[in-house]
Order: sequence, then C-alpha cells, then structure tokens
Amino acid sequence: MQSGKPKWTTNSMIAGAGGGLIASVATCPLDVVKTKLQAQRFVQGQIGYEGIAGTIKTIAKYDGLRGFYRGLGPTILGYLPTWAIYFAVYDGIKSTFGEPPLGASSKSKDWIYPAAQVKGYQPAMREHPWSLHILSAMAAGACSTICTNPLWVIKTRFMTQSRDEIRYRHTWDAALTIYRSEGIPAFYRGLLPSLLGIAHVAVQFPLYEQLKIWAQGDSDEPLTSRTILLCSAIAKMTASVTTYPHEVIRTRLQTQRLPLADDLSSDGMIRRHSKRGLIYTTAKLIRKEGWTSLYKGLSINLLRTVPNSAVTMLTYELLMRHLSSRTP
Repeated sequence: MQSGKPKWTTNSMIAGAGGGLIASVATCPLDVVKTKLQAQRFVQGQIGYEGIAGTIKTIAKYDGLRGFYRGLGPTILGYLPTWAIYFAVYDGIKSTFGEPPLGASSKSKDWIYPAAQVKGYQPAMREHPWSLHILSAMAAGACSTICTNPLWVIKTRFMTQSRDEIRYRHTWDAALTIYRSEGIPAFYRGLLPSLLGIAHVAVQFPLYEQLKIWAQGDSDEPLTSRTILLCSAIAKMTASVTTYPHEVIRTRLQTQRLPLADDLSSDGMIRRHSKRGLIYTTAKLIRKEGWTSLYKGLSINLLRTVPNSAVTMLTYELLMRHLSSRTP
C-alpha cells in the first residue's frame, strides 16, 4: 500500500491542475466583475460602480471583451499550483492518516480505502469521516494559500487596475513593480484573511464527500457527472455563503499599495496610501459602508464559484478515474 502513495499524489496533482485550468478560463469574466465589486470603496461625490449590471456595462464600454479577461494570466498561474498543491496534500493526508488498523484488510466492511477509486473518493473511516476530511481540507488549504498568495495579489491588482492608469503591463512586470516599490511583504497582503478563509474548504470538502456518500447509497455504479456537479454545487454554495466576508476583506487588503515615483495627484503631490491591517480594515469597512458591505459581490461570486467548483471537481474526478484505470 505504501508504494501506491506517490502514484496517487502525482495523479492528484495532474487532475487538480487540469480541473483548475479549465474552470479558471471558463469563469474569468465573472471573477473580474466580482473583484471590482469587492474592491470599490464608497467615496462621497465619486462616481463608481453601482452594481453587477453597472460593472458589466462599464467594463464592456471602456475595455471591451478583453477587459473581462484582465488578470487571466496570473489567475491561470495561480490556479494551476493552487489546485495541484491542494489535491496532493488533501489526498496525501487522507492516505496517511486513513490507513487501515493493524491487521485489518483494506477490503473489510469496517474500512473504506481513501484513495481515488473509480467511484471517486470514499470516507477513510466510518467512525471519524468528518474529522479526517476537515483535517485534510484545512491543511491542504493552508499549504496552497501560503504558496500561491503572491499570484493572487498580482491577479487582484490587475483586475482592479483603473482604465486611466496602466500600472502593470503583464504578470512579470507587475511582480517586479510590486517588489521594487513595495517589497516582499506586499505579496502577502491579505494572507491572514485568506488563512481565516480556510474555514471555507473545511465546510466545502467534508460536505462534498458526505453528499457523494448519500448519493452513492448502496450502489456499486460510479456516480454520474450530473450527480458530481450537483454535490459540488451544493457544497460550494453552502461554504461560500457561510464564509464570504473574508474575501471582501482580503481584496481590500490586497489592493492597498504604495505610490510609485510618478503616482501624483491632481495637485502634483504623491498620493498617500495607508497600509492597515485586518482589524482596522474590517472595522472601517463596517463603519463607513455597513455590515452589508461584507457581502459585496456575493451574488456574482456565487455565479462564478459554483460553476467553477463544479467544473473543477467534475474534471478532477473524471481525470482521476482515467488515470487510475491506466495505472496498474
């Protein structure tokens, strides 16, 4: 059984990266709209986006079709390692901590092997399925978040870049500009709320696993694509609504930036951008814009993340079936 772990880890990385790539390209326009809604700040007398329809019209009017794919490069660069790392760690922890008791057969009725079988993932232990899934989801989420946070900062900067200010020309230019003007810490802005957002996957993945168990029932047939999509959609929607505020706070923190040398205001002075932390940003947001501001862009986020997650999980499950069927 030990010899099989590298195989499943490799398969998990390939399947996870493939699912993330397809989903990120398909839902990028919705991601752009959601990010702009999250980043907009209430300023008295200033014209800004008024809602989903206004945001879409503004992007279409001034930026065209290309505007809906702004930030796609760092998004792809971010999703590929994010899902590859996530599923590898998720699968690895389940395989490690879900080993059968000493002397127990892997085919015993009291044991269901956790690696990806043709039917998809099964609970590692009937006695403690939720604890193992939550541990796996949270550890995998923390690893992927810490490793890829710089790419998400670049993505957010691209998507919220003003049409009147071309600050970043491409992904590498954005990385160099942020590094030279703001230093390494800038790439980890929003990391704390992102780590707090691990509660999202702690809700999503255990719920997804449980929904698949209920859908599977006593049948030995593989779950259909429609069933996988439905289980994933329900799990993602529940997790998104429950933990959404951390995304708004993260976006606000990631869009904080120091001025460039030529970043001048109308009176010729360098603009001052204050750097504030999680608590200050959250308190100011609630004080100035109310509690509802913590759910800015929720509807468009659900339109983006639910199909994104469904496509990702379906692609992952199908790739894992294909890879497992080809590997002896």
